Amino acid sequence: MTKEVEMNAVIIGATGLVGKNIVNEALKNDLFKEVKVFVRRSMNLSHPKLKEFVIDFDSIDHWKNEISGDVLFSALGTTLKAAGSKAAQYKVDHDYQLHFARIAAENGIKSYVLISSVNADSTSSFFYLKMKGELEEQIRKLPFHSVSILRPGPLKGEREKSRLSEIISVGILSRLTTVIKAPNISPVNGVHVAKISIEAALLQRPGINIFEPKDILRDHIL
Repeated sequence: MTKEVEMNAVIIGATGLVGKNIVNEALKNDLFKEVKVFVRRSMNLSHPKLKEFVIDFDSIDHWKNEISGDVLFSALGTTLKAAGSKAAQYKVDHDYQLHFARIAAENGIKSYVLISSVNADSTSSFFYLKMKGELEEQIRKLPFHSVSILRPGPLKGEREKSRLSEIISVGILSRLTTVIKAPNISPVNGVHVAKISIEAALLQRPGINIFEPKDILRDHIL
């Protein structure tokens, strides 16, 4: 059971697969009284609880005074193809999220929920996993009361832009995991990851809390 406490949420990555579902879950949950989203382009969404800030993430400090609330959900990310280079992807997936988190901590936000990746590891030889692991390590050093790091496996769900290779791989993995039990490669719906993220935020467990694929695939994280 989650704590019956009202919260104001701040969300980055709100137009992505998991992020947009975090927004939807927070808006329909009565325990969230205000939902601030910081986006690169408008969500074209209207709701009494929603406050949207269309920003340039290269100039996050310009919006520093607006980064306030009780919990920060960080689901920002891009692909190497969309970014154009590893350096550009690192800026989005690592630098922007870390800078935003630092401001949030400075401004008194107590809880932080990060959507990371299965097998995130700062010592990995794979660029993507190393990048995710490095971000996790930096986040651990910030003075949040509660940090929840979700490491989902392959994501499925409706995206703004379909990725053919992802559709094919998710389809193959979905069939494979009906035969063998392998949580790390079991596709998980973005809606479900969002619901687990909301639950983690409301629980506000002190310290660093890591949720691996097997934890995320459950109906609840209690």
